[in-house]
Amino acid sequence: MNEKQRLESQQVQSPKNKEEKDYSKYFQTVYMPPSLKDARRRGKEDIKYHDDFDIDERFKEMGNGRKFYIRTYGCQMNEHDTEVMAGIFMGLGYQATETVEDADVILMNTCAIRENAENKVFGELGHLKHLKMEKPELLLGVCGCMAQQESVVNRILEKHPFVDMIFGTHNIHRLPEILHEAYMSKEMVVEVWSKEGDVIENLPKVRAGKIRAWVNIMYGCDKFCTYCIVPYTRGKERSRRPEDIIQEVRQLAAHGYQEITLLGQNVNAYGKDFDDIDYHFGDLMDDLRKINIPRIRFTTSHPRDFDDHLIEVLAHKGNLVEHIHLPVQSGSSAMLKIMGRKYTREQFLELVRKIKKAIPDVSLSTDIIVGFPNETDEQFEETMSLYREVGFETAYTFIYSAREGTPAAKMKDNVSMEVKKERLQRLNALVNDFSRKAMEAHKGQIVEVLVEGESKNNPEVLSGYTRKNKLVNFKGPKSAIGHLVQVKITEAKTWTLNGEMVDVQEAVEVI
Repeated sequence: MNEKQRLESQQVQSPKNKEEKDYSKYFQTVYMPPSLKDARRRGKEDIKYHDDFDIDERFKEMGNGRKFYIRTYGCQMNEHDTEVMAGIFMGLGYQATETVEDADVILMNTCAIRENAENKVFGELGHLKHLKMEKPELLLGVCGCMAQQESVVNRILEKHPFVDMIFGTHNIHRLPEILHEAYMSKEMVVEVWSKEGDVIENLPKVRAGKIRAWVNIMYGCDKFCTYCIVPYTRGKERSRRPEDIIQEVRQLAAHGYQEITLLGQNVNAYGKDFDDIDYHFGDLMDDLRKINIPRIRFTTSHPRDFDDHLIEVLAHKGNLVEHIHLPVQSGSSAMLKIMGRKYTREQFLELVRKIKKAIPDVSLSTDIIVGFPNETDEQFEETMSLYREVGFETAYTFIYSAREGTPAAKMKDNVSMEVKKERLQRLNALVNDFSRKAMEAHKGQIVEVLVEGESKNNPEVLSGYTRKNKLVNFKGPKSAIGHLVQVKITEAKTWTLNGEMVDVQEAVEVI
């Protein structure tokens, strides 16, 4: 009897009656309910580092003859987590598939940052219910940030009892054990840890592509902005050791990757949790810039932790690109205080002044929330004026979305949705105007483009990004994909640039 037959022979069918309210009958004894109250507590326990991750021999043939599918929602951190889970699946013997119909295991790696993201997930669960009914042996799991919230777990237990697994952001490395539990019992397995102090190294990864790569440098966030659920779902700030990060980047360079993006909920806080070395984000960037990899980016920054040493290091440029994403959220000091951002409008503008002085050609982008509880017309106008004063080249703009469990969710909100939408429309018009002007400044220039592949709209056209993260479309040989080429910009649009590859024949010979 092989592993697949052995597991299936031991499956126990659980009575998943959707009318049943006794949730304890739905899940195995590994149930660990998420708690926002526990997640808020930041214990003083030491962060533990584990560099011995390995898949238990008992599970290594679990996936033979089976296929997995992961649908990813949300930020780059979720995309990176998906790469890790894909690596674990492959280590278990599973093969990837691009369709849910062909999958034996479906995971939904979720985002909790906004209500719309949650609605998409629950809508998709409704669609997958029919597939589950057709294929009872299919395993369906919900993981990621949504799984770290009590209300979400309870909603799944009550409304979607056909889900087999729920696990959070801190225990991805336990995917083999979670799958094993799901196969063995066929009862709902819920394993969510409300706080976590460990850093797990040597996790396998199946990276998306061979040109750009994500490199996680830290986990969690301790800022607790009043609107944000991330500190609860991702846990406390904990940094990877610099030697592990540097080694990973060196390996990526050796494998021919052209660009890496350093990831963290707040990369600027990197190293602040170390108690044995004085080593921070600026030190890490200074070490990484000496590695032979063409481009290094990072996201996301918190203005509060963006120090002078980091600015000094970024000014060296080289493989450190001159694009910085710097979320401001609001241009009003009063709003920033209520948001718990812990800096003022004036402090943010001073930071921008320092950055521009050190890096005159820097490209700045930002995040802005519109319609935060009780935001006045005057406070919104302060956001508009700050945008003009900074001269952001682009922005991600959002209408405020209340997240259950955050302080802001309890605030009185006297701003109507009509007003919020009108403000967002005005802000977006400003964002579009500044983006168009920034693009027009590139006309006639020759820029360096990292070619990522064919354009989504025209296979005869190649596309890639400049150092300042501008999308460029141009005609050129397919052999240019994965390489840095020179492109002369001939046309500027609001969000993209068109151009001509400079000296195509010479570029081909170089490649």
